[in-house]
Amino acid sequence: MKVEELIRELKLGLAAGSDGVHREIAGCYIGDLMSMAMAKVEEGFVWITIQTNLNVVAVAALADAACVILADGCLPDPDMAKRAEMEEIPILTTEKSAYETAKALAALGL
Repeated sequence: MKVEELIRELKLGLAAGSDGVHREIAGCYIGDLMSMAMAKVEEGFVWITIQTNLNVVAVAALADAACVILADGCLPDPDMAKRAEMEEIPILTTEKSAYETAKALAALGL
């Protein structure tokens, strides 16, 4: 499944990084601790977090993540959005919790 399909299926918002929606999704990681995300996010992963700062995009780009989903209604800060555009990392938003979002991903077979 591609990020653009995920956006449609889960009715997610696209806050930044629209040029990266063609990326293929390979898995998922959920967590807010940057050091753990650096170790666990893999190429093509969706990363679900509530962190909204620039460092999230740096970690996602380092791992070549497919996208980042900001849960619980969180929105990217302006620096995060700007960096996501530069790195072509889609930043998606949802009002759902990380748990609810993960359940929806699992229901889609991810």
